[in-house]
Amino acid sequence: MNEQQHLETLSDIKRIMERSSRFISLSGLSGVWAGICGLAGATVAYLWIHSYYLAWDTRGSYYDADYAILRYKLIILAAVVLGITLAGGAYFTWRKARRNNLPIWDATSRKVVVNLCLPLVTGGFFILGLMYNNHEPLIAPSCLVFYGLALVNASKYTLTDIRYLGITEIILGILNIFFLRRGLYFWALGFGVLHIIYGLVMWWKYERGVNAEG
Repeated sequence: MNEQQHLETLSDIKRIMERSSRFISLSGLSGVWAGICGLAGATVAYLWIHSYYLAWDTRGSYYDADYAILRYKLIILAAVVLGITLAGGAYFTWRKARRNNLPIWDATSRKVVVNLCLPLVTGGFFILGLMYNNHEPLIAPSCLVFYGLALVNASKYTLTDIRYLGITEIILGILNIFFLRRGLYFWALGFGVLHIIYGLVMWWKYERGVNAEG
């Protein structure tokens, strides 16, 4: 066996170890789908909020009931967008795993879920506390920061590109703290635009050739 064959063998071993220690079935299309859902949700939220303030300016008065209705509508909207996003992400991930003959649920994927959920659940309770104390302007930056921390935490067991998305989300959340009344725009940028860019980059790097061959 010559030196070139040794190098090829080592490369094969490295790829096998990488596959066994990292969850590589995440699809770039999942990111694109999440971004589209995020932008759609932000658009609906903007229309509702704009309508609320337009009515407020027209009558020149403020009603607690109207604000409560808007608040519940936004909570339901966030839940619906999250559910649709997760469903689409699960489908695209399952499709990629099936195409590559890889398990979608194993020890590595469980590690990804656990490391992803810990910051997300913590952030969820933190955000509930903000809502309870009527600190709504802090919700958007908190979502971005905790979501970014979750991505960075989970990146140890999946594609390292996730780490860069997570760091970007954290930076965006910190910037949002200095522009609290622009939270919806930061939300749209972080959960919408960044996800679409990330998804397209992931698809180009890891799936374009496979899709072309398929």
